[in-house]
Amino acid sequence: MSSLRQRNYGEELERLLDRVQKPARYAGGEWNSIRKDWDETGVKVAFAFPDVYEVGMSHLGLQILYHTVNRRPDALMERVFAPWKDMEGLMRDHGLPLLTLESRRPVSDFDILAFTLQYEMSFTNILNMLDLAGIPLRSSARSPGHPLVIAGGPCAFNPEPLADFIDAFAIGEGEELINDIIDAYRAGRGRDRERLLRKLAGIGGVYVPAFYRVRYNDDGTVQSVKPVAEGIPERITKRLITGFDRSDFPVNPIVPNMGVVHDRIMLEVMRGCTRGCRFCQAGSIYRPVREKSPETLIDQAFRLVKNTGYDEISLVSLSSADYTGLKPLVKGLLDRVEGMGVGVSLPSLRADAFSVDLAREVQRVRRSSLTFAPEAGTQRLRDVINKGVTEKDLVEAVSAAFGAGWQAVKLYFMIGLPAETREDLDGIAGLARLVLKKGEEAGVGRGRLRVTVSVSSFVPKSHTPFQWEPMNTLEEIRDKQKYLKGLLKDKRVSFKWHDPEVSFLEGVLSRGDRRLSAALERAWRLGSRFDGWSECFDFKTWQKAFEETGTDPGWYAHRRYSHEDVLPWDHIDAGLSKAFLVREHRRAMSALPTPDCRGGKCPACGVCNGMGAKPEIIAGGGDGRAQVPDQIL
Repeated sequence: MSSLRQRNYGEELERLLDRVQKPARYAGGEWNSIRKDWDETGVKVAFAFPDVYEVGMSHLGLQILYHTVNRRPDALMERVFAPWKDMEGLMRDHGLPLLTLESRRPVSDFDILAFTLQYEMSFTNILNMLDLAGIPLRSSARSPGHPLVIAGGPCAFNPEPLADFIDAFAIGEGEELINDIIDAYRAGRGRDRERLLRKLAGIGGVYVPAFYRVRYNDDGTVQSVKPVAEGIPERITKRLITGFDRSDFPVNPIVPNMGVVHDRIMLEVMRGCTRGCRFCQAGSIYRPVREKSPETLIDQAFRLVKNTGYDEISLVSLSSADYTGLKPLVKGLLDRVEGMGVGVSLPSLRADAFSVDLAREVQRVRRSSLTFAPEAGTQRLRDVINKGVTEKDLVEAVSAAFGAGWQAVKLYFMIGLPAETREDLDGIAGLARLVLKKGEEAGVGRGRLRVTVSVSSFVPKSHTPFQWEPMNTLEEIRDKQKYLKGLLKDKRVSFKWHDPEVSFLEGVLSRGDRRLSAALERAWRLGSRFDGWSECFDFKTWQKAFEETGTDPGWYAHRRYSHEDVLPWDHIDAGLSKAFLVREHRRAMSALPTPDCRGGKCPACGVCNGMGAKPEIIAGGGDGRAQVPDQIL
């Protein structure tokens, strides 16, 4: 395609920017963004985030992969986000294709289109972006002239609902895997599409759905997912990064040109979590824990401040308060950057006094609230879900918070958890009242004391001990929300909850198989977009799509699987053994907690032995060496 044509696309887009709500979403040209010479670069990759700019630019994985690919001399990566409704309408009216931010070239001109799958409710946006790009929705309809469409991220651990639309899935962590995919594409360029896909299928961590056949039992359950070609693996094992302290990290990330959800430096202190919450998919799929040394992090933080101009560093991980070198890291950061007017924040706190003391130390300007996640209202249910938090822990944490001057506390809970009873719901209200009492005892005035209770609905996720469990029906969720609302009538308590219909659809897609593709495509054709946004979500559209395609969504969301059933995602190996997941499920039903493997006995989850990977824990809290605790060996 000629350069004149490309300039025309850019000019057409410019003429539309003053007609949309937030033109900065589509402007590009941000500080630290990279635009390479198109003609001099071998492989062109478009990274597609299926949500708006301000959500996608808050995603650390985007920054990491953007850095990883663009540091190669033979490849480039540009970004594209889902256009909001106003821009989509103008694009369709003017015949404007989906364009990347950096070069404003059509996505269809790229060799590889790489989607990230962070949330099931973005699936219709993926179809919409493919359509806007002029790429056939179904993989089987694409020709050698179309980009290779790949996808990765947490939702790729059950790829089946999207299997008909994606050419290849990248399972696990992408820093090394994206390079392997680019190398394979370079080696296979010019070959027919099937030969290229066969080459990709030979890469560890790559799943090519076209090479697998799904068979079903008479009752509709999956009988098997088996390869149909020689040399295709039976199971696809996730990829993970080892030597995490030495892994490359972007110290010159793109600085967004508008406010985004997380508008600050994101410093990844560790990856993985050993807490073992039984509902948490992230805690399962990102094992084992790997930490970076304080020395590495302080150096990265200093360079990030110099290269971005941000005045806040957020220490990100699944559980940052568990990072072994937290104290030396915080001290070192404050010593190095506080004089530059830069603050440090912890996005995740344990419900204990240590975390509160740490939050008080790192926050230069005290914020209006602290957030804790007891998850369940009673100790019995917290033992069921393996949430290692007691009422005593919470009391000590909120007492320390109120004593240190905080006036508001947020509490996060889940409803609809396996084995939940009415007593557990009463316990949520009881904990809220207890927190109010501790605030009063600390002398916080009634007019200033605030407690926010936020409840989400349990959604069973693949590769967790609760993957066999059904989720509550819509009626059950609504009843529980109404019951809690009746209990939480104190004016000092703000009660928030998630849309039950959105949670239900998340459950349908998280447990789905390939047969959902028809309903997914139909919902998109009926107008579904941005299903995770309340102002866009229309449950009636989905109901119509299910009806027209003969799909029973409740069969997916509300079915209780047995341990002997073949699950739609069983051919994807997250590293956890089935024996471990079954054992954890049974312990949950007996309300038996399992100790954190950092300080207790190894639970034999299977990751260390099965994948040949070991936890990388910083010895001594920060001498720069990653070591493995003796009890894990």
